[in-house]
Amino acid sequence: MLLAAAFVSYAGPFTSKFRAGLIKEWIKFLSDKGAPMTEGIKDPLSLLVDNAIVASWVRQGLPSDPTSVQNGTILTNSERWPLMMDPQLQGIVWIKERESKNNLQVIRMGADNMTVVMERAIEAGHSVLIENMGESIDAVLNPVITRSTFKKG
Repeated sequence: MLLAAAFVSYAGPFTSKFRAGLIKEWIKFLSDKGAPMTEGIKDPLSLLVDNAIVASWVRQGLPSDPTSVQNGTILTNSERWPLMMDPQLQGIVWIKERESKNNLQVIRMGADNMTVVMERAIEAGHSVLIENMGESIDAVLNPVITRSTFKKG
């Protein structure tokens, strides 16, 4: 599980080739330190997803290449909200299809109705996809991003 947690936590921003090197180094490090590990584990994805889950993702529009599957695994096993750089718009298509059952609300950063849409979606428990984030985040989103919540009444 340590290998899987490290993969989800740290491998996201890297290329597929670099991720493969990280996994090899992590397995060697854990073996050298005598950490208990299941024999033959070469890929943390085998601990996080199975072929049926990957097949459902592909039906929802996720490309079946290893990097896309790794990205989908990281996204679905993360506790925090992911920031996706998606120049080919493949991930966006997948998320829109995947979250359509959760009444996905798609908004653009800086749109006139952004705060109203966010507020209503959060109150109703709906998913929100913010497109075109840019390099800075609107201050109105800080409480959402940092999960600064309070109960009233």
